[in-house]
This record gives sequence, C-alpha cells and structure tokens, in this order.
Amino acid sequence: MALTDSQTERDRLPLHSAMSLSAVLAGLVAVAVSYAGPLLVVLEAAKSAGLTGAQTTSWVWAVSIASGLVCTVLSLATRQPVMVAWSVPGAALLLTALGNYSYAEAIGAYIVAGALGAVLGISGLFGRLLAAVPKPILAAVLAGILLPFVVGAAGAVMASPLVAGGLVLAYLAGKRFLPRYAVFVALAAGTVLGIASGEIAAPRLALSLSGPLWTAPEFSLTAIMGISVPLLIVTMAGQNGPGLAMMLSSGYRPNDRLLLGASGVMSVLFAPFGSHAINLAAITAGICSGPEAHEDPRRRYVAGMACGVFYLVFGTFSAAVVSLFAAVPGPMLTALAGVALLGALQGAVRDAVTAEHASPAVLEAALITLVVTASGVEPLGIVSPFWGCLAGAAALLLLRRRRP
Repeated sequence: MALTDSQTERDRLPLHSAMSLSAVLAGLVAVAVSYAGPLLVVLEAAKSAGLTGAQTTSWVWAVSIASGLVCTVLSLATRQPVMVAWSVPGAALLLTALGNYSYAEAIGAYIVAGALGAVLGISGLFGRLLAAVPKPILAAVLAGILLPFVVGAAGAVMASPLVAGGLVLAYLAGKRFLPRYAVFVALAAGTVLGIASGEIAAPRLALSLSGPLWTAPEFSLTAIMGISVPLLIVTMAGQNGPGLAMMLSSGYRPNDRLLLGASGVMSVLFAPFGSHAINLAAITAGICSGPEAHEDPRRRYVAGMACGVFYLVFGTFSAAVVSLFAAVPGPMLTALAGVALLGALQGAVRDAVTAEHASPAVLEAALITLVVTASGVEPLGIVSPFWGCLAGAAALLLLRRRRP
C-alpha cells in the first residue's frame, strides 16, 4: 500500500499551481464538522472525568495542534490530502474509562497506545493486514460509516425545516450552478438563515490564546489494560483503517507506514498535554479527498493543508472556538455534514458494487458489511467498522467455500 513510483514528478503539482478556493473551503468545512461534533465527545469525556478547565483546554489544544501539524506537513510532502484528527471512538471510550484512573495514569496510557500504534504503522503490519481485505469489503465499511451522517440530514430537516432545509436546498442549487462551491454555498445559506431566525445565538467570545498544560505521565498496568489496549483497538479499527480505505477509494496510494507512523509519534509527543490519540480521519477525509475539493485529484492536497492550517488557528484559540461552535444549532451542523459527505458516500457505494467485483457472493458480503457497520453496534466496546469488516470477510469466505 506504500506510495510507489507511479506518482511521478509530473503528478506532483507545486503549491502555487495547485492552490484553489474550493480546496481551501473544503478544508474549512472539514474542520467545522470536526469541531461541531467530535470535539463535543472530548468535552463530555473531560467533564465526566472531572478535569479542570485548564486540563480540558490543554486537551483541545493538543489534539488540534497535533492534527494540524500532521495534516499540513504530510499533505505537502506527499501531495495527497492527508486528513488527520483525534480519535472519536477513543474519546467515547474515555467517557466511562477516564474517571477510573488518575489523570497522570491516563496520560501514561495514551503514550503506550500511541507507541503501539506507531509500531504497527512503521512496521507495515497494519498495512499488510488491511491490504488482505477485499476492496468491496473496505468500500462497504466506508459506506456504512458515512451512511448515518447522510441519513441524519433528513432528520435535521424535520427538526429545523427553515435552517437545515434551506441549507439542503442551497446545496442542491449550488450543485446545479456552482458545483465546486456547493458545500460552501450550503454553509453560507445555513448561517444566514440561522442568524435571521434566531436559531444561532450570539456567543460570548473571549479571544485569548489557549496554551498547553504539561502532565508528567505515570505508567500502571491497570491503566494500560483499561485504556491503552481498547484505545489502540478502536483507533486502528475505527479510524486508521477506514482513513486509509477512504484515500484508496478516492484514487490515492497512501504510504501507510509514513501516515500511521507519523500519527502514532505525534500521539506520543502530545499525550503529556492531554491528547488521547491522533489518527487518520475517515469522515472528514471524504470531504477533502473527493471532487467537492477539486475536480483534479492532484490539486486536492491543498484541502489537506488548509485543514491543517485551520486546525492550528482554531487550536490556538480553542476556548473561543468551542464557544463559537456551541452556539450553532445541531440540526444545521448535521445537515451540513450530510450534504458534505454525499459525494464520498456515492464513491464508496460505487466501489462496493463495481462490476469488476460484483459476483453474487462479493455483493452479498459487501451488503452485510455495510449493514453491520451502519448499525453502530459495539460488542465488547469495539466500534462497528471492525465488526462490519469481520462480518463481511466471514460471509465472503463462507459464500465462496466450495460445497463438498
């Protein structure tokens, strides 16, 4: 899965030639989606564990700055839209696990999980494991991850017909007349309608710099078993695997060793400041790696860089940013995520049932994968993409098995 010589210098457009407004806007929308939903899980985990305001602010600062650095540097280095974010299933795991240990022990567990993730990435072991999964199964996993977000837009329209409904209509009009900027048109329309209707309240912003807070780690076997191991599993299965699959689905050939190794190393470096895990993004990657960012795949890496820059800016003022996104109504953000991911869902479904692989056995296995993944089931606390991939692979082996 590593990058090969097929990416010639001719394909590596310089930044001044690749720059486009649509790619920059795609990066902005991706960050907005990240802060509007996944960040709330981090804040809730911090609240449930009784962290101080300084510790919570440092946590947000750490995941934002670490994600921004990796997005910016690796997107420029590889000329691919490398999308990195904090582990959402990992943060959800911490909702119940974090309060069982001291904060210093949790920091130590983060470091262990990041180091193990780096080893799995740099060694190429995870990449080889992912390469063994049939392409339609991976595509179905992606479709199952994206489907609930797109379906959620319908519920958002019912909850807020004016703002969310107007946003969806603006997106459709944008696709007709300004297809490259359709998502931004939807965002602008939703913002205007939200302010006009009073659904977007004016937040009280204190534009002050946010800073890190160092916590010396403590290592305990109980915290490693209770946090490190499950955090590693949900991050690799629920984020890094789908993140690599998203890039493959978009036509890129990601260097899994470089991307996963860098994410793991940054997880270790920023763990003492509160970062629980940095990994490849799956949801927001669909926004920046598809045609919505730019028709030319060679120019989409600008979206990854823009996303990184916005992460750095927002992380620097993380306290104000949290207040800002808290003022935006949930239905508007849900609808925005839904329309922004339509293109990625279309590509994933197409790859899952493409004629090259569409034997009855493969198609049925892919559908099973999609259904299990989209269901959101989490047996043993492990996220549904893992179980969807496992169910699809098992179904494919069974359906292809020759009768005696």
